[in-house]
Amino acid sequence: MTLPRISVLFQDASEPLRNRAPSHADDGTPLSDFMVLIPGLKKKPQALINRTVNNIHLVLGRFEHAVVFAEFNLKLNLLWVSIRPIPGIRFEIAGAIQDQIPEARLVSHI
Repeated sequence: MTLPRISVLFQDASEPLRNRAPSHADDGTPLSDFMVLIPGLKKKPQALINRTVNNIHLVLGRFEHAVVFAEFNLKLNLLWVSIRPIPGIRFEIAGAIQDQIPEARLVSHI
């Protein structure tokens, strides 16, 4: 499977995430994943949602060397991020997201 460049999707998808998110790099190295919850975002005004989405894009763009896939599910207020196995990078990315979106919370990492 050829890994995409950063693929940030902000829509509901009909296919399960496990079928869309890559699990291994091209060389067979396992990728790591984590989730970020942004509580209550779907209930906010559209302008705030758009600004939040833009901020996520900006942050993930700074980590394009590590981020392989990202998807935000507005219905669940949940951002899924698949990354290359770089020590400490998930906390760097989550921290950068929290700097831009203070209510964002790291809820899981593998």
